[in-house]
Amino acid sequence: MAEIPKSITILGGTGNLGRGLALRWANSGIDIIIGSRSAERAAGSAAELNEELGSEHVRGLVTEEAASAGELVVIAVPFTAHADTLSAVRKAVQGKIVIDATVPLVPPKVARVQLPEGGAAALRTQETLGEDARVVAAFHNVAAAHLAELGHAIDCDVLVCGDDRESREVVVALAERIGMTAVQAGPLANSVALESLTPVLIWINRNRKIPGAGIRLTGLDG
Repeated sequence: MAEIPKSITILGGTGNLGRGLALRWANSGIDIIIGSRSAERAAGSAAELNEELGSEHVRGLVTEEAASAGELVVIAVPFTAHADTLSAVRKAVQGKIVIDATVPLVPPKVARVQLPEGGAAALRTQETLGEDARVVAAFHNVAAAHLAELGHAIDCDVLVCGDDRESREVVVALAERIGMTAVQAGPLANSVALESLTPVLIWINRNRKIPGAGIRLTGLDG
């Protein structure tokens, strides 16, 4: 069974997805480090989460310090900040699992698939960080609105892509830790599909006037 890291850094933890993941993991007892370009904003977000949880599992640091502090690093920044974030933390994440949940949304047409040159944000992450960073793509298709409500079950599957099996297994275990069903979905190249699903789900949400459509895989039990 994969070993759960004792601490997780979330870069972009002041945003909706990052904050939701921080809330869920901290509530499960994992220490969380919120990373932001603004130390004040990171500290403020951490204080809000600790107050909501009634615990002290969350702290905030500037991006580079946060990346160094966590055993595992999650990138949940807007696509516009993706490249700068990677450059800032490259040295700090060597040897670590890096979960990239970035979706290449291009406003104003965020309900349209617009993948970057090279095929996917996660592939850019691996290329930028180098082979010593173990990049895994996951959590793109989980509704942030539902993550933010601890009493709300996450009624969707999490697809996990990465070139290292052990790293994928850790990410699956982290998803299961907070009540999600996670499924290994192949190498990092398959992250193209994960990133493409998010604009599709945004379109469905808008069309149906709902807050958080997700996906479910069928036939897994037989």
